[in-house]
Amino acid sequence: MFEAVNAWFQDAGAGFATVYGIVWRFLAPILALWILWRCAKPLIRFRREPEVWGWLVMPDGTQLPVTHWENIIGRSRGSDIVVNFTTVSRSHAVLTHYDDGSWSVTDIGSRGNVTVNGKKIRVKALNYGDVISLGGVEMILAPVTAEELREQRHNRTRPASMVSPGLTLLLLSIFQLLTALQFWMNRKPEVVAAAVGGFLILMAMEWALLLILTLLRRRSFDVETLAFFLTTLGLSVIASCAPTEMMKQISCIAGGLVIYGVIGWSLRSLPRAAKFRYLAAVGGILLLLVNLFMGEEINGAKNWISIGSMSFQPSELVKLCFIYVGASTMDRIVSKRNVILFIVYTGFICLCLAVMNDFGTALIFFVTLLVICLLRGGNFATLSLVATVVGFAVLLLLFMDLPPHVLSRFNTWGHAWDDPMNGGYQQVRAMMCIASGGLFGLGGGNGWLKYVAASDTDLVFALVCEEWGLMIGIAAVLAIVCLGVFVVRSSAVGRSSFYTIASCAAAAVLLTQTILNVFGTMDLLPLTGVTFPFVSNGGSSMLCVWGLLAFIRSGDTRQDASFVVKTVHAKEVTLDE
Repeated sequence: MFEAVNAWFQDAGAGFATVYGIVWRFLAPILALWILWRCAKPLIRFRREPEVWGWLVMPDGTQLPVTHWENIIGRSRGSDIVVNFTTVSRSHAVLTHYDDGSWSVTDIGSRGNVTVNGKKIRVKALNYGDVISLGGVEMILAPVTAEELREQRHNRTRPASMVSPGLTLLLLSIFQLLTALQFWMNRKPEVVAAAVGGFLILMAMEWALLLILTLLRRRSFDVETLAFFLTTLGLSVIASCAPTEMMKQISCIAGGLVIYGVIGWSLRSLPRAAKFRYLAAVGGILLLLVNLFMGEEINGAKNWISIGSMSFQPSELVKLCFIYVGASTMDRIVSKRNVILFIVYTGFICLCLAVMNDFGTALIFFVTLLVICLLRGGNFATLSLVATVVGFAVLLLLFMDLPPHVLSRFNTWGHAWDDPMNGGYQQVRAMMCIASGGLFGLGGGNGWLKYVAASDTDLVFALVCEEWGLMIGIAAVLAIVCLGVFVVRSSAVGRSSFYTIASCAAAAVLLTQTILNVFGTMDLLPLTGVTFPFVSNGGSSMLCVWGLLAFIRSGDTRQDASFVVKTVHAKEVTLDE
């Protein structure tokens, strides 16, 4: 009798698991797209209102708003403040507002000189009421009033008024619980413990972060929710492929959140960020040197360091150092000396990566450098950086012998089906599994690609599509694209060129990695071994992408949105009347 009842319960449980798996396969894409839309809406539909930090009063009484912390004043239409007089150079001077409220003006090699209160200057601190003359055109620096500041704050977009961050995170938590339930029904002890435990800890971390930001009076959690959504897919991949590594990845997520907080804290003050710049520069060099002399070669690239049972890729953390150094020294008012130092720093990094045969990461630095070139103003800096990029490319093509595994990937590119059992083995299996997953997938843990090498790293997009379906695979890509669109829209009203360059460079890294991973998996680009941000299994990558998220947050100037950006209150405004 007991055996019959037990058999009935087992059959009923198996039947329920089958039905639940089918239902969840169709519900998961709907819930995922709902979460994605709720995150994307405040990121792509916010009003881009510039912050006004002061006014330049012209001789005829016209007031020109000062909307950035570094403002090029000149006759060129590309200047931040356009003064259309023939005696004014195309790029005449830089007016700088510091986060402590002080001002300065710098002559950037104009033909008509710059004077303050009648005295010729090169760099001069300013007070409200000072008369600035550019090529004989006079203007007076005037402050914003407390009333103007209050009105400005009132009119600026508040993300929480568009979408409740708590409700969006609740939907994500439901998604995570239902995903954990699917793995629990797998009934394999190691899978159950890893999936349930991992998702519960992740939920605790995301709600704790929301609570901390709420206590800091920050009303936006859309960027972080997108990251946690992608991380959820990453944990499901690990539960399916390598459940024993779940706790290691959870630890790295926690470490990534710490890096996110530290970088965010450092960026709240530009003088503090400048100090971190030097630490980052030295840290990046030391990491690469240690990697060169102590690195371990895996899959043809000597880009790993092993300490006991743990291994990590220093080049992932060097990306954060590179952005720190690039953004702070490529500011539009920087001297030629600092530009040259940055070029030398970039060349050293690229040379080290070439020696280590880490060409995938080198390509990411290559693209990031191009982004900084585009954002950087000034003929000398732009030409110097373009020359560096071209020189690096020529160095790789003419003087470096590509290793066999790199040549094999280039030879296979576009011809994976010609050699499906050798060179094209991974891409062919990946594309087959994407097709077998269809729109709704086979269910978590039910895929076949997990038996292929690098399925949870290089081929992770294909694994997500196989087990979760093409709809969720596309949603993962759109989450990264959404962050990129948000950064581009925010850059137009960014406070400082430091924040603009840092956020755009960070977005470039995320987008480049996603493109290389997805297109490499589908044989549209060579397979480079680059990870999918937040989704691929890998602790070093997880630490890096959360740090990149802090840089992206620095470009967010929506009202009470980012803890990285300080809020200026009306009572803090001092009027010199």
